[in-house]
Amino acid sequence: MLWFQIFQDGPEYEARKKRGTFTPPNLSLKHLHDAVPHQLHERSTIIALGYLIRHIALTYIFYRLATLINPLTSIGGLNNVFDGLLHHIIRPALWLLYWGWQGMTFSGLWCLGHEARLAGHNALSTYGPVNAAIGMVLHTFILTPYFSWRVTHHTHHKSTNNLERDETYIPPTRKDFKLPDGKVAVRMDYTEILQETPGFTLFKLFVRQFFGFQLYLLHNRKGNPKYPPGTSHYKPSSTLFKPKHRTSIIVSNVGILFMLAVLGTYGYRKGWSMLCAHYLLPWLWAHNWIVLFTYLQHSDPTIPYYRKDQWTFARGALATVDRPLFGWVGRFFLHNISSDHVAHHFFPAIPFYNLPKVTEAIKPVLGGYYNYDSTPALSALWRSFTQCTFVESEGDVLFFKNQSGEALLSLLLNLPRYLQNSFDILLLERSGPTYYILLPVLSIQCPQLD
Repeated sequence: MLWFQIFQDGPEYEARKKRGTFTPPNLSLKHLHDAVPHQLHERSTIIALGYLIRHIALTYIFYRLATLINPLTSIGGLNNVFDGLLHHIIRPALWLLYWGWQGMTFSGLWCLGHEARLAGHNALSTYGPVNAAIGMVLHTFILTPYFSWRVTHHTHHKSTNNLERDETYIPPTRKDFKLPDGKVAVRMDYTEILQETPGFTLFKLFVRQFFGFQLYLLHNRKGNPKYPPGTSHYKPSSTLFKPKHRTSIIVSNVGILFMLAVLGTYGYRKGWSMLCAHYLLPWLWAHNWIVLFTYLQHSDPTIPYYRKDQWTFARGALATVDRPLFGWVGRFFLHNISSDHVAHHFFPAIPFYNLPKVTEAIKPVLGGYYNYDSTPALSALWRSFTQCTFVESEGDVLFFKNQSGEALLSLLLNLPRYLQNSFDILLLERSGPTYYILLPVLSIQCPQLD
């Protein structure tokens, strides 16, 4: 890839944008399930543990290599120029390299914990206690309350991109921003309320990337606004949960407290700067990667949100974008969580190592409704963050609008679902408005002409 291509939109995204209109899909789940070979559903505890051991080993190797950074860059007395280069350039560069890569391995541990999630995934092992133990340990290490997040993530899978029921990354509405009605609003109205300086946008992006996930866990930041103030994943009585969940929420909280005690002990014995360098900063980078791929999975100017009866499970699952984030690095360290996420939403219990084959199997069934985007990660992040500003307060099939109040796609047809299969649609374009002509589908037998 040439350097300037990191700022270009992927051709798949350009094709969706060029289309300009969108018709909600009516997908047969039976056809989709029939397309996936049965053997891809099979889970192996041995294979899963192999991936887990390999990942933990790499995490430990990175840690051990990082312990050598300061000793290797403390060699002095050669000459002032070399000493300055060693201490002020090479050492910081090596630490930055470690934080980024160790953050990636921490993210991978989080992804493996995600695969172990009970109540739906169980994708590491056929044994529930094995999944629970792996998920609890891995998520606790990353300071994610496993059982409480498990509940809300299960809701996300049941309600993906349903504005009324989904759990996180719920977009603000026109009403939230107190914007004028779209029929009378002019560009200046949007500019006065929504426009901000690039510096402030970068600051918001930084806060969201590095602290957003923990803020969501703490007080439902960017979560569904249907929940009252004070909603938290750490609160057993929170309306996020049912009474039957309270014991497991407490167990998660005890696990987090234990991990904090372990970190405090490490800091006390090894030094707080060591704790910061070897755990805290990689942990922050891990949150950056986690927010990056989870946000881009469903937040895109070409991906719809639904309300009321326009939402179905299939439509929600198709409101997902597969992205080859970081190429082989993403597949190896993040265990296909971004590159095969469409397949994951349709088949959450299939192990991650089989998902690439599942993706290839379902592509022909999904056709044009399969969403893929090869836009480089940082470019896609900036595009979604700056263009996915709000959605309309009314309507049942919605697309993000930008800071000028414009959406890339419009709904081609907003008829009740029982009528959508009864019409063919002819799109007639002229220099003025666009017209939609609905023609009933008739079965006519024509006489043979000699």
